[in-house]
Amino acid sequence: MLEGILVDLVPLGHAFGEQMATWFNGPAAYWGTVGDRPIVSRSMAEGWYRARLEPLDREGVRRIQFGVRTKRGTPIGQMGVNFALTVHRSANLGVQIGNPAYWGGGYGTDGFILLIDFLFNWLDLRRLYAETMASNVRVQRMMDKIGFTFEGRQREMWYADGDWQDALIYGALQDEWPGRAALVEKLGLQPRPEPEA
Repeated sequence: MLEGILVDLVPLGHAFGEQMATWFNGPAAYWGTVGDRPIVSRSMAEGWYRARLEPLDREGVRRIQFGVRTKRGTPIGQMGVNFALTVHRSANLGVQIGNPAYWGGGYGTDGFILLIDFLFNWLDLRRLYAETMASNVRVQRMMDKIGFTFEGRQREMWYADGDWQDALIYGALQDEWPGRAALVEKLGLQPRPEPEA
């Protein structure tokens, strides 16, 4: 378990699997699937949950997944490495706070800097990066706050809600990372009461 201020990152257990159908059928899926609005059955969600428990996907790509849990123990999302290129010490990251009641309160940011610190300091990765749609302002703000660098734009990469969306790519290098403690202080992360979910 990785312990944060507002959340802990924990193994993706059964409590998270039970929430996945709700998360994938809710507003979080739009952002996590870059504009898709899938209709996901419980059995489909169960299959996705089981796939996330495997350290290698069908193509042999390495991944690491954590459940995001509040300090009261409420499962609110998942995050981790979508795929890692181990020889290059590089990884693509993904974040999903599935419960919208926890959006905008620092829960995703707290979890994300926990994840980054783990990947840089424990796994000795050299480069981390993430992508988002141009319309996902919340993720862009988070990337700026935690010191990721805007690295590029892939024009009209995704089609979402009748419009073409650019993909924005953000990255960080290990030797640029100020560390978790510095970011917690800079961002003023402090324990707070949880929202009513």
